[in-house]
Amino acid sequence: MAAPEVHVRPYWELSFDADGDPDPGRLDALLRGVRERGVRDLVLFAHGWNDDHDTATRLYDRFFAPFPSLAPGAHLGYVGVLWPSMRFTDERIPDFAPAATAGPAVPRTALDQETRQALDAVFPGHAPVVDRLAGLLDEQPPDAFDEFGGLVRQLTGVRTDGIAADTVPELSAHSALAMFQQDTRDICLRFSDALAETARDVTSFRLPDGLSKAWNGAHELLRQATYFAMKRRAGTVGQKGLGPALGRLAAEAPQVRAHLVGHSFGARLVSFALAGLPAQARNVKSVTLLQGAFSHYSFARRGVLGGRQARIDGPLVGCYSRFDTALGVLYPLASCLAGDDRGAVDLGLRWGALGHDGILEVNGSVRKSLAEVLGAGVPGSGCVSVDASQVVRNGPPPSGAHSDICHPELARVVLSAGRVAAP
Repeated sequence: MAAPEVHVRPYWELSFDADGDPDPGRLDALLRGVRERGVRDLVLFAHGWNDDHDTATRLYDRFFAPFPSLAPGAHLGYVGVLWPSMRFTDERIPDFAPAATAGPAVPRTALDQETRQALDAVFPGHAPVVDRLAGLLDEQPPDAFDEFGGLVRQLTGVRTDGIAADTVPELSAHSALAMFQQDTRDICLRFSDALAETARDVTSFRLPDGLSKAWNGAHELLRQATYFAMKRRAGTVGQKGLGPALGRLAAEAPQVRAHLVGHSFGARLVSFALAGLPAQARNVKSVTLLQGAFSHYSFARRGVLGGRQARIDGPLVGCYSRFDTALGVLYPLASCLAGDDRGAVDLGLRWGALGHDGILEVNGSVRKSLAEVLGAGVPGSGCVSVDASQVVRNGPPPSGAHSDICHPELARVVLSAGRVAAP
């Protein structure tokens, strides 16, 4: 099968390694190309943690497709930001080609070959650990949960540091380690219950009882621990990679207006790019976060990005949907288990994600429906939370509508936020 490609033009790719170091050839090609092609507005899109290269390319192709017809006279350019992420193949993406969405809607315990290869790729040098984890999920021994938890921690290298935290309290919570200081079997059962919660109305999604139920939760524990590793990586790539790259863009192509778009952890990546943006750079004209998988308090006073929205010469838009069960159910539970021993009281409010209920506790922020911003436009500055449930609504459990973002209405939001129009 031919590799997927992005059909809008001009299109460039920017790729970064896990430490945020860019591919210098691709960055130079972008900087040279925007000057040669006379690009005025450059839309840079960062994929999430659960996308491999082919899936990310399909995502960019579909999301960018409406832009030329929506802004036919604009001098647009497009960038796909690629960073070392992975995909659990049982998480299907609505309406994508079968090759990108393999896997049933029912819960899975065993690790399929594609997921094992993805784990090997994003955590190099740990093949024996991945093999043992896969073996335990296949065999489901009754007394191996603590071994499984230890192997997960060894594989992902979960730890707490500033770039993995979204809020100031998280900085001292020893967050990722706390999950493994509790009884592993109990944590697995809680994850299994959360999986059932994401599928209350889906008759084909039924979890087993007893030991198999706990091991199904163990599969989810591995996914969520991988999530913590990718969360930290997204922040690193944004702050140490994309932010400085945007600084070079401002210096070498000052005519270019940059518009950042991020999905899931890609939303965290482009947000942390604001922390790495050189002080003199004022070329970021809008930031649009699609189902952002990080704290809804990140830009508040308590958040580690508090005030960073001032680096945008335009609005910060957070699109959210109540149909996103990955962020509405699993995200707050994983965050709670990571660093809070006070139980699940007000779980969604304390540990909620921006992509589930928008941007919180930022003075002057506004909340709009998708219909409102499509009719009257996105406000020209400040934080704007947009309820996108009107279109972001489809997808099977456990993620629900988390990846249901390829809609022309959301392309219109990006263009409106950036004030992109024909000259």
